[in-house]
Amino acid sequence: MRYLPLTPDDRKAMLAKIGARDIDALFRDVPKSAVVSRAAFDLPDTKGELDVERALSHMAAKNVAAGSVPFFCGAGAYRHHVPAAVDHLIQRSEFLTSYTPYQPEIAQGTLQYLFEFQTQVALITGMEVANASLYDGSTATLEAVLMAQRITRRPKAILSGGLHPHYAETVETVAGLSGTVRRAPVTPGKAEDIASLIDDQTACVVVQSPDVFGLIRDLKPVADAAHAKGALLIAVVTEIVSLGLLEPPGAQGADIVAAEGQSIGVGLNFGGPYVGLFATREKFVRQMPGRLSGETVDAAGKRGYVLTLSTREQHIRREKATSNICTNSGLCCLAFTIHLSLLGEEGFTRLARLNHARASRLADRLTKVKGVSLVTPNFFNEFTIGMPRDAQGVADALADRGIVAGVRASRLMPHEPAVKNMLIVAATETNTDEDIDAFGKALAEVLS
Repeated sequence: MRYLPLTPDDRKAMLAKIGARDIDALFRDVPKSAVVSRAAFDLPDTKGELDVERALSHMAAKNVAAGSVPFFCGAGAYRHHVPAAVDHLIQRSEFLTSYTPYQPEIAQGTLQYLFEFQTQVALITGMEVANASLYDGSTATLEAVLMAQRITRRPKAILSGGLHPHYAETVETVAGLSGTVRRAPVTPGKAEDIASLIDDQTACVVVQSPDVFGLIRDLKPVADAAHAKGALLIAVVTEIVSLGLLEPPGAQGADIVAAEGQSIGVGLNFGGPYVGLFATREKFVRQMPGRLSGETVDAAGKRGYVLTLSTREQHIRREKATSNICTNSGLCCLAFTIHLSLLGEEGFTRLARLNHARASRLADRLTKVKGVSLVTPNFFNEFTIGMPRDAQGVADALADRGIVAGVRASRLMPHEPAVKNMLIVAATETNTDEDIDAFGKALAEVLS
């Protein structure tokens, strides 16, 4: 869209209409101490469109694309291969331009693919019902905590130390206003004693598996401990491909599952948009936030789809709304649904096996490097390594050698000195043997 600026005459006419002397008069209520002059910013003078395009292209060229170098970053956002068919289909105009269905009965195509999406999410998480998505995994986790507080009428949420710190901060920002949020200690590579923190004021326990360090957690003991105290277990999954191999959270006793679906059908995209997955037990469905697409039949007996059990502010009285979620990640839902449909059940499992095999080979290669230890004893496609030096310096040195080596644990947990020398690395089906060998060779050089 082109930028069409106002002319001086346009501005003069508008100011005269509202009775303002000049542009500055519009800001007269702003305290002078809060006003920053333009001279305080190092901004270039006005330039033509061609000059701006050149400048921005030069800046963009400094970025390194994930697919152009050996890339081992994860920690909640994963590089996977997305079939070309996915982008081709979601860019059809009837999908790409459709907006939120305020009149759902005439948006049958949208409601149908949302229904299929919900079915897929319920199946892979092992739950009974799923909604039509939320914004991303972190906001899905937040909504799960708020939902647990409503169901149990209790204020306290306990977060595992292995929960992704960004997810924990999201929960603390909002759920902390209506209750108490307590984080368990960070214990890299092992499960903390979270059961001892549960009391009769606990609404929920939030556990991620695989956790932020890549550790696969057994949710059953935590579920039993939570249920014994009348609390709910919220299972968080940031790498949804892991459910192609691991026992689903629903089978381990989870009451609510909050997950990030980015790995299926959605690229990295500089951090978004992503797609939050949300599933729960059927008995809790009326407390579930967001949209729910249901299947029914019309007066003629034909199958049709409707928005059902709508508990959003748009549809019912505000005081009875479960959240102010007003939409869902529609296009990303569709990408997820198409990609998972193309994979099928066997393909999804095969993809998960490929991921685990790649990560296992990477772990074997890296731990051959002198001074490198494996922090995570059991993992899916992501694990943490310990090194004899500060991980930041090591990661920077590897970047200079063309290896994007992973995510420093201290970047996510700056106040945890125990993780200073730890690097979280991930391998997916996109990593080749050559990538893995290059990583191992470069790491040996840096640490020598």
